[in-house]
Amino acid sequence: MLYSLYELQHTAFAPMRYAVDQSQYMLRSPYNPFSFTPPGRMMAAAFDVIEQVTRRYGKPRFGLDTVEIDGERVRVEEETLERKPFGKLRHFVRHTDRDDPRLLIVAPMSGHFATLLRGTVERMLPHHDVYITDWRDARDIPLYEGEFDLDDYVNYLISWLTALGPNTHVMAVCQPAVPVMAAVSIMSAEDHEATPPSMTLMGGPIDTRKAPTEVNEFAESRPMSWFENNVITHVPFPNQGALRPVYPGFLQLAGFMAMNINDHMNKHYQMFRHLVEGDGESAEATRVFYEEYRSVMDLDAPFYLQTIDIVFKSHRLPKGEWVSRGRRVRPEKITQTAILCIEGERDDISGIGQTRAALDLATGLDDARKDYLLAPKVGHYGIFNGRRWRETIAPRVETFIRRHDQGARGHLTVAA
Repeated sequence: MLYSLYELQHTAFAPMRYAVDQSQYMLRSPYNPFSFTPPGRMMAAAFDVIEQVTRRYGKPRFGLDTVEIDGERVRVEEETLERKPFGKLRHFVRHTDRDDPRLLIVAPMSGHFATLLRGTVERMLPHHDVYITDWRDARDIPLYEGEFDLDDYVNYLISWLTALGPNTHVMAVCQPAVPVMAAVSIMSAEDHEATPPSMTLMGGPIDTRKAPTEVNEFAESRPMSWFENNVITHVPFPNQGALRPVYPGFLQLAGFMAMNINDHMNKHYQMFRHLVEGDGESAEATRVFYEEYRSVMDLDAPFYLQTIDIVFKSHRLPKGEWVSRGRRVRPEKITQTAILCIEGERDDISGIGQTRAALDLATGLDDARKDYLLAPKVGHYGIFNGRRWRETIAPRVETFIRRHDQGARGHLTVAA
C-alpha cells in the first residue's frame, strides 16, 4: 500500500510537471520579451525549483572519463570485474603505466547509489587503482534471484577481495564500516591470503552506543515489529522486482530530508535567488548536489531489518556476539590489517566515537598500525565529499595507505 501511494502521488503530479516544463520552455525562450523582465525571471526560477523537487531521479553516471596524473589528462574507462545478483565490482581503468596501490571503495547500501561517492573516487584516482562496490536497486531484482541480508553483504566483500587478490586496501564509507570490519575479521581469523593490508573506516556505526545520534535513538526506541509493519512494503508491478519486500529508497530520502528540513528549504530558496539573479553557476552547483541526493534505491527487506537488529539494537559487533554464516566475527583476530578511523566533528549520522570504537575492538593489533582522524568542522557528507575531503582528509588516507602498502612503493607526497 505504501509503495502504491507513492506511485499514485507521482502520477498525480504528472500534469503539473508537464505544465511546468512547458512554462519553463516559454519563459527561457530568447524570443519571449517577458522572459527578460523581473517577473518573468522569478516565474522561470520558481518553475525550475518545482521541477527539481517533483522529478523522479534515476541512477546517475559516474562520468569520470579522464583524470589528471602527473600534470597530464589520462583516459579512464569503467569495467565490470564481477557481477552478482545484488551488486557488481566496478573498476576504473586508468590508461597509464603507473603502479599504484589497489583500493576497493565500499559504497554504502543505505538508499543512495554508489555514485554518491563520485567525489571520493575522483580524488583517489590519481594515486590509486580504484575499484568500487556498485549495489543494485532491489526494485529491479526479480524474486527468483533470492534474498540479500547483512551476512550476504559480508560474503560479497570477502568474495570480491579474494578476486582482487593480496595487497588490496579497503575503504568503507559510512554504513559498510560494519560489514567491512566483519569481513576483515573473518579473513584474519582464517589467515586468508587476500586479507587487506589496510582498512579505512569513515563515519561508520561500529558501536552506536557511543554518542548516539537522532538516527540511533530512533532505531533503538522502536521494536523490530514496528519496522516490519511500518516501513517494509512490496514492490508493485510492473517493476522487475515486483512483490519483493523492500525498504523503499523514498522513505530513506524523506527521513534524511526531515532531519535538516530547514537547511534543505534554505538551499532551495538560495537556488531560486541565484536563478533570478542570473547566477547560473551557483544554481547549477545546488542542482547537481540534489540530483545526486534525490537519486535513491530500494533495499531488500532482510538486509534492512538485519542491519537494524545487529548494528543499531543488539550491537553484536562491539559485544562480540555476531555469528555470520556460522563464523564468529572476532575483531581481536585482526593482527596484520592497519586501521584508520575517520570521524567528522559535526557528523549527525554517526556520532563521535562510533567509528573510533573499531580501534578498541582490534585488541590484537599493535598501536603502530592504528590511526585516527577527527576532521574539524566536517559533517557526515563532508567526510567523503567536498573541499575538506579533498584537501585535508584524502591526503591523510593516501599517506596511510602508502605507509602500509606491501608493494614497497614508498611514501606518497601529495599537495594539501
